[in-house]
Amino acid sequence: MSNKNAEEKKVGGFVVEIYEWLEAIAFALAIVVILFTFVFRVVSVSGESMMPTLMPDDRVILNSLFFAPKNGDIVVITQPNSHDNEPLIKRVIAVEGQTISIDAENDTVTVDGVVLDEDYILEEDLQREGDAYEYPLTIPKGKVFVMGDNRNDSFDSRSEGLGLVDEDYIMGEAIFRIYPFEKVGGLN
Repeated sequence: MSNKNAEEKKVGGFVVEIYEWLEAIAFALAIVVILFTFVFRVVSVSGESMMPTLMPDDRVILNSLFFAPKNGDIVVITQPNSHDNEPLIKRVIAVEGQTISIDAENDTVTVDGVVLDEDYILEEDLQREGDAYEYPLTIPKGKVFVMGDNRNDSFDSRSEGLGLVDEDYIMGEAIFRIYPFEKVGGLN
């Protein structure tokens, strides 16, 4: 075999290897795009209603595939509301069929007769004016009752401008914080 043939074989092998690498990178990028379009989404937190769990400008990953809301989930809501229809991030407190009661004098939230142990909230002060509902309230089919973890500064289901949230307007569950880097990790 001549030197020329050996060099051509080397160059040909190199080109094939480059092509294989480019193909693998393109495939990986396509998978990432598909995942972040249909399964996961990155959302930025706006406002202080979920403090101390989430701070303004935190970035979280949402799971939106095969998601059904359940008590305690942190969700992003796109339901039209009186806050310029901006997406809201809240915690699910009660789902369809459950009965919620809020006792502002004793600062307790009760779901189906059980007082919630809410170690995630900022303050236990539930005193506020203008609740949208009288309690106890049974959540109708296809709806959820949501509240922010910062109960004193939260536009949530207690507010007339939002009320009960239709499950169709829940974009997904916030499952993982990706920013700030020192707080990266799962959410609960």
